[in-house]
Amino acid sequence: MLVLTSVIFLYSCDKDYNTIGGDLIGDNHFDLSTYTSNVTAFNQKITAVQSNNLAVNGLGIYANPAFGTTTASFVTQLGLGTLSPVIGANPVIESVVLTVPYYSTIKTTNTDGSHVYELDSIYGPSDAKIKLSVYESGYYMRDLDPAGGFQQAQRYYTNQSTDFNDVKVGNRLNDDSSVGQNDAFSFDANEFTETTKDATTNVETTTRTAPGMRLSLNKSFFDAKIIHASADKLATNDVFKNYFRGLYFKVENSGSTGNLAMLNFKLGKITIKYKEDLASTTVGGAPTRVDKSIVLNMTGNSVSLLEQSNTNTAYANATATPDATLGDEKLYLKGGEGSMAILNLFSTPGELATIRANNWLINEANLVFHIDAAAMANSFEPNRIYLYDLTNNRPVVDYFNDATTGTNAKNGKTIYGGYINKQTSGKGLTYKIRITNQIRNLIKNADSTNVKLGLVVTEDINTSTSHYLKTPNSFSSQVPKASVMNPLGTILYGGKSTVPEDKRLKLEIFYTKPN
Repeated sequence: MLVLTSVIFLYSCDKDYNTIGGDLIGDNHFDLSTYTSNVTAFNQKITAVQSNNLAVNGLGIYANPAFGTTTASFVTQLGLGTLSPVIGANPVIESVVLTVPYYSTIKTTNTDGSHVYELDSIYGPSDAKIKLSVYESGYYMRDLDPAGGFQQAQRYYTNQSTDFNDVKVGNRLNDDSSVGQNDAFSFDANEFTETTKDATTNVETTTRTAPGMRLSLNKSFFDAKIIHASADKLATNDVFKNYFRGLYFKVENSGSTGNLAMLNFKLGKITIKYKEDLASTTVGGAPTRVDKSIVLNMTGNSVSLLEQSNTNTAYANATATPDATLGDEKLYLKGGEGSMAILNLFSTPGELATIRANNWLINEANLVFHIDAAAMANSFEPNRIYLYDLTNNRPVVDYFNDATTGTNAKNGKTIYGGYINKQTSGKGLTYKIRITNQIRNLIKNADSTNVKLGLVVTEDINTSTSHYLKTPNSFSSQVPKASVMNPLGTILYGGKSTVPEDKRLKLEIFYTKPN
């Protein structure tokens, strides 16, 4: 009774109706009264969506039995690490290596200093192969949109694969004789080891690098494009990005099951190592050769290109004919060029007015989404989902009020929630999102609007900004940016009356009656 009295007192002092200690209630609701409200929820297809300059991008092929196959290619501009590099006499390229780190963690450190790594954010069989071709891009990616008088940033969309493929330049650059670098590329978890010997002391040094993409690129191309380029082409990055318009990473099926990795290409680079004559220095009458290098960073504009195929029939039907009146039995959430759910709370006529008249003190309010375990049995599941105010295209109040942070982009906003709840087998059971403040404000403030809510998968819970749809739908012109970054999907039970009671989506409200 003392605890309950304290909670009630704290809430009564909350003039702005924010949750004080809301995260302490947990699943033990003491003697609070419970009310459940039906939720009308239906599917909405996400068509071609803006996908430029994302924090992470997918690369590869992911065959998801519940949704279909996603093929993810990528384009990026390049920037000179050093402007106007001074290139000496008789330069000869030794190697051109492209590197992009993978997300990984060290599982074991061996006695010799080597490490065993485990890769993260890779979906599909670990030994799967894809056909990877890296081309010079012939498509100039502008910073600003001329259609808007160069006042707005240029947008690029998920469905522009043909635009970039049609203007790719020449042959692929990753033309090494090893098929592991092109026709049978895989995301390898082995670390890279490089041993160098000091020319004076003969002491060997071993350098170990965490796993990542490492491709040997065509030396002749970079000799002509960079080493023997006219000086004005390498003077500024603005000029350089038009001269060398970037790289196009084209992904195709290798003839077997593929997989897809999430990568931060902004950390990628191309290192050109070459030798040149050292001026005024000779050894036995021959010029002294010195090692030099030029680095091209994967900075500037980029775009994720997504192609969908082999679409699951149930998924296609559900997103093609949603029932906005009664709601859908299953809700299909898929990232990228995928789908989302739209929720209407208090859809029963007069329900909200009755609750307001009761003058309840709202202690906690949750939406609990049950996963269709059978449909998701053979698919990777997103760790989190994101609920937001679709009407105004902004986060709900509880998201704003939650200041909790995690160790990475996937585990902040712990009170607001949206985490997957798993059974002992590791498969998902439910997602729960707390919207206490959203409901409290709606009930206490008679002039508050009962807005539509959007539900999507998310790659980064701390990112709440949006990207534009190429063609707006009847509900919005935008979708959350973090949803575009996530290649996964989940199938949830909706709030339709035909859904079994124990699986049906409902709004749960825990409240205290006034004295």
